[in-house]
Amino acid sequence: MTSTARTPGGRASSARGGAADARSASAILTVIEVLRCFTIEQPVQGVTEIAAKVGLHKSSVSRILATLEQEEIVERDPDSRRFRLGLGLISVAGPLLANLDARRVSHPMLQELSDETGETIALVVWSGSEAVTVEQVTSGQQIKHANPLGTSYRTAKDASVRVFLAQLPADRLRLLADGTSSLREDDPATTDAFVACLAADRERGYAVNFGQTSPEEVGIAAPVWDHRGEVVAAVLLAAPFYRVPEAVVPGLGAAVVRAAGRISARLGAVPAGPAVSGIRSRMPLSSPHA
Repeated sequence: MTSTARTPGGRASSARGGAADARSASAILTVIEVLRCFTIEQPVQGVTEIAAKVGLHKSSVSRILATLEQEEIVERDPDSRRFRLGLGLISVAGPLLANLDARRVSHPMLQELSDETGETIALVVWSGSEAVTVEQVTSGQQIKHANPLGTSYRTAKDASVRVFLAQLPADRLRLLADGTSSLREDDPATTDAFVACLAADRERGYAVNFGQTSPEEVGIAAPVWDHRGEVVAAVLLAAPFYRVPEAVVPGLGAAVVRAAGRISARLGAVPAGPAVSGIRSRMPLSSPHA
């Protein structure tokens, strides 16, 4: 039998650290309990009601709600002055929920598109500064382009990035292009051309990277919309350059748009514009950064 020596000071230090951790964890759990008081059946709650449900003094609940209100996690009902969940909570959870929904429903359509085109098909989402691969169906052909999940794309030459940038208003695009070198085209003096190119991508319904980032690869991407008219993801086709002559790009682009449209429909999106050559011209504009 062996034992480990412990000094009185060590015990005290450890005890203090453990107590602090326990208090922090308890505080987090208390906030969660407060938030769970807001339900579909009872969306508006008062301090007294919440205090009774979570077993805290009203003053403690009032302080928690005041902090949550500052962060817009809760807000006051204008009529009753009681509390309800705020839009700040949606801003925290919304992107995750949208991305999870898109990934969950997309796989059958990605597989169908890969079977149809013989190429690798991925689903990418926007992180706020880059497009990130969250799902992928690799080509069955011996020579193919495929990247690990989590691979990110960062420049405007990447088709997947262009899909998200194309949804931004022209004035915001100009600010991005003027201030971020990775979003510039080869000619730094052509911000107008950059904005016009993205507008053309938006009108066409898909973006193309025809060997711009790699002489060995072609990328074609189209946006996925949700029921709110927001772009929550993009479908990306990646193929070896030698297998995609420029003449077949429109056909592949149309196929990518159709797949993205089917995923969008599963997410509740409704087309907002007329069809152009069988492609939905565009849906309501929104910012991927919003």
